[in-house]
Amino acid sequence: MATAQQWIQGARPHTLPNAIAPVVAGVGAAAHAAGDLSAGDLSWWRAGLALLVALSLIVGVNYANDYSDGIRGTDDDRVGPMRLVGSGAAAPAAVKRTAFVCFGVAAMCGLVLAISTAWWLVAVGAVCIAGAWFYTGGSSPYGYLGFGEVAVFVFFGLVAVLGTQFVTADTVDWVGLVCAIAVGCFSSAVLVVNNLRDIPSDTESGKITLAVRLGDARTRILFGTLLTVPLVVSVALAGVTWWALIGLFAAPLIWVASGPVRTGGIGPALIVSLATTGRAMLLWSVATAVALLVG
Repeated sequence: MATAQQWIQGARPHTLPNAIAPVVAGVGAAAHAAGDLSAGDLSWWRAGLALLVALSLIVGVNYANDYSDGIRGTDDDRVGPMRLVGSGAAAPAAVKRTAFVCFGVAAMCGLVLAISTAWWLVAVGAVCIAGAWFYTGGSSPYGYLGFGEVAVFVFFGLVAVLGTQFVTADTVDWVGLVCAIAVGCFSSAVLVVNNLRDIPSDTESGKITLAVRLGDARTRILFGTLLTVPLVVSVALAGVTWWALIGLFAAPLIWVASGPVRTGGIGPALIVSLATTGRAMLLWSVATAVALLVG
């Protein structure tokens, strides 16, 4: 039986910024769209529910990925952190059940948001949950076909940021869109460096990720490109408020995160890039949200 600490490790805490950052950025974009915050145009309780949805989904997809990769044998020879099923610490059925409990929490919170805003959000939520499961689940998981980064960009970038802006301020605008693109690039970069680390084991197990398709060198270029986009967005948002330039404070963390990738690091050496990219994403989102609130 897995210990509590192992279950926490299985939830992959280092990925939580991928859920928190888009909600924070979405709230900042909502504040810009609302304009006069003293008029009470922002719904903070909806923003809180949006955060619960995002956190439940990412923990759910992490457990679902642990289960699906574990029963396929993909995690039998890992370089990264421990996996519950692959290591034999937890029964596959228990991990699968926990994943669906997380999806259930996300569904319930999302339903409340849909009832209080727009019913079409039910369809969006259903697609998000399906995307979370079929990333590595089912007979033809799209994560094994090289579409994982695209899904992360869409779900934890576009959908999460614009969805938060919509439920918080009842509207979306171009500021929300560029914030969504920036956060989506950060989230995709986390998965890119994760898959860069796992190219040897994924190739051997038949998991054809985007990194496996592109190869080592081009995957490193993609990672650097994705981390450049948020900095460009900060400069673009300076047209809304000069405060947006504080998003550039994330540049040193981005440089640190890209270090092992730039210098040809492999295997465990790339783990630091995973955690630091997540911290850079969270810092950029908080700084940009504050800028939009102040501006």
